[in-house]
Amino acid sequence: MPSCWEKSGWGDNDFGFATVSDAHSGTKAMKVTLTRRVDGDRKALITESTACAPVVTAGKQYDLGLFYRTTTPDAAITLFRHDATAGWQYWTDLKTLDMAAAWTQATVRTPAVPAGTDRITWGVSVYGTGSATTDDYTMEQVSDPVPPATCTGTADECANGRWTVLPTRNPVRSMHSVVLNNGKVLLIAGSGNSEENFDAGTFTSAVYDPATGSYKVIPTPKDMFCSGHVQLADGRVLVLSGNKAFPVAGGHGYEGYKDSYVFDPVTETYSRTNDLNDGHWYPSATELGNGDIISFGGLREDSSGSVTAERWSNAQQQWLPLWQVNQTWSFWGLYPSMILMQDGRLFYSGSHVFGNGTPGTGSAVYDYDANTTTAVPGLRNKDQRDQSASVLLPPAQDQKVLTLGGGNIDSNPAANRLTDIIDLKAASPAYTVGPQIPQGTVDLGNGKVAETGDQGKMYVSAVLLPDGKVLETGGALHNRADPVFESSLYDPASNTFDPVAADPEARGYHSSAFLLPDGRVMTTGDNPGNGTWNHDVSVYTPPYLLKGSRPTITSVIDKEWVYGDTQRITVDRLIVKAELIRPAAVTHSSDPNQRFVDLPLSVDGNNVDLNVTSNPNLAPPGWYMLFAVDANGVPSVAEWVHLQGPSALAADTASAHVHSFAGSLTGAVTGADRKRTSQKVSTTISGCDRHYGSVNVCVPTVFPEGVRKTTASRCAWLKKNDYGRLRINGKDDPLGLDPSRDGLACGAKDLIRR
Repeated sequence: MPSCWEKSGWGDNDFGFATVSDAHSGTKAMKVTLTRRVDGDRKALITESTACAPVVTAGKQYDLGLFYRTTTPDAAITLFRHDATAGWQYWTDLKTLDMAAAWTQATVRTPAVPAGTDRITWGVSVYGTGSATTDDYTMEQVSDPVPPATCTGTADECANGRWTVLPTRNPVRSMHSVVLNNGKVLLIAGSGNSEENFDAGTFTSAVYDPATGSYKVIPTPKDMFCSGHVQLADGRVLVLSGNKAFPVAGGHGYEGYKDSYVFDPVTETYSRTNDLNDGHWYPSATELGNGDIISFGGLREDSSGSVTAERWSNAQQQWLPLWQVNQTWSFWGLYPSMILMQDGRLFYSGSHVFGNGTPGTGSAVYDYDANTTTAVPGLRNKDQRDQSASVLLPPAQDQKVLTLGGGNIDSNPAANRLTDIIDLKAASPAYTVGPQIPQGTVDLGNGKVAETGDQGKMYVSAVLLPDGKVLETGGALHNRADPVFESSLYDPASNTFDPVAADPEARGYHSSAFLLPDGRVMTTGDNPGNGTWNHDVSVYTPPYLLKGSRPTITSVIDKEWVYGDTQRITVDRLIVKAELIRPAAVTHSSDPNQRFVDLPLSVDGNNVDLNVTSNPNLAPPGWYMLFAVDANGVPSVAEWVHLQGPSALAADTASAHVHSFAGSLTGAVTGADRKRTSQKVSTTISGCDRHYGSVNVCVPTVFPEGVRKTTASRCAWLKKNDYGRLRINGKDDPLGLDPSRDGLACGAKDLIRR
């Protein structure tokens, strides 16, 4: 190898390194060849040493260049960084190289150098049979004149953003929010958790248009209350299962049905697909790299837990029969957060809905092809992660997941402030402790007071923003009670929270928060235990929209994109990054498909070439919002682009560059369980005692700490939370709310008897 260059790579392949005389300049060039490959890559890299690796400055960007010739479609510029604490580590792939018989120049800009990074190295990875010959490497620091930001609001707004409650209220009791590829928002209610609507067959959805502020109510064929949903590769929305029946006191609980539908954003209508193999009330829905959808968990038609995995075939446009789907026969719970990893496996983060987490460590890596589940350690308080939020942090290439908040509707403790972070690039990933969620105010029934002690929130929402931060907002301290008013911005680069303005509206159970294409965040819903619904809608303007004018994407050459390709846009001024953000499909704090995919830049004035990942697992096929962001973190309005399926890999890209991450898992491994029908679950799985009031009223099975186990204390809490008159369903009174036995809870005679 030449001075200051080293051989590198991994995997099962036959390879060679050589110095050749047919150089671009001078008399020598480097050549890397693969003659056989099962997996892995080989690369020539600048030597990882203080003598050879170039020094860099945190926050700066660098233009890297080289000349190359290739005989393989599978070669990329790969970047490593030296962390002052953690040492050398893979950073990212920057650019897939087009095949070239003659010497060709390639240039690409690094992302901003992370804090703690003092040196970088890079080179060309070859991950398919053939060769890459390289010469004349260059590196230049990008000049970064940052124009001073001009505050266009008050000083407080420019620091913390501002909330606006919209004048037009949401006409439906929507608990599912899906941002469509035309910029509108599908708001799915079904019955809206209303037994009256269910009995009347009144099932609704609405389409909200941010451009006009108007709503259009959409006929809805079934009660899609607590269904699963996900955008398909073509932009339509797949809606799976929902509510077949409300629970009966002393009888069955909620029931899921087998029906499935597709919503078309063009016609704004639902059409039925083939049925699922099982009922699933509260199912997961995760898109895979080939456009298929995989789903787990939820409740069956008999109210028991479903142990049936479901798979939607993108090629066949239908749910596959049971015998074609790998089964673990395990119960993953309700809305289990299953996040697609860069190698096609699924990471179960531990976030879920209702009650305790799964047995064991509470989080795991699931390998569909091997049909194995490997426990992942480190998640704290795994049984208090009910309606926590988990997000794949920006950028997706970093493979880090943040899990925050949560509670437990069964034991009903005060919700927590915990955050845990996991790096899925590690050989054997484990959760590590993150910073605590900032505290805000909580309304315990007598007005807002400051949170104290370890009080945090469940029902928390987390939204990826185009500046690379995460907005966490909304939540409540207890099961469908005690709303928390607090919002903050989490910065993955500094691993810190910055408190910002709080949504003035309560946003607890059945609330949603999601990113709009103009860079604002919209929040909807709230369904406290007394059965009421908050129809007010809030919109958050982040601080980045109050820093002066926005960059503009003046043209997108092509809106149909393929993997491993280079796409050109033009902008009206200097930008420092561009990314794809997958539109939201969120409910119950859960959107496992939410992701932010970095697009490394090659810059020529106002013309910017965007280098698209070759790996569909990093950016599953579908429609994405494309944002361009300037040096002040101000984003453009998004343009919509379509990433076609992996069958549409660029003509000069044969395969994805998949890295060897999480390849040495040390946790306990389990294979498929014995075939079984279902998992028995409690009929109080929704945390409500059905002996009291109508079915959409949720009297907690366990009252919050501090409420004494007396009729007077419990009735005072119910009165404070606006429950009103509660009739007794049947003869049982397990909470002791009707000692007079007159059929009404908390009556005057009950309080005299205490």
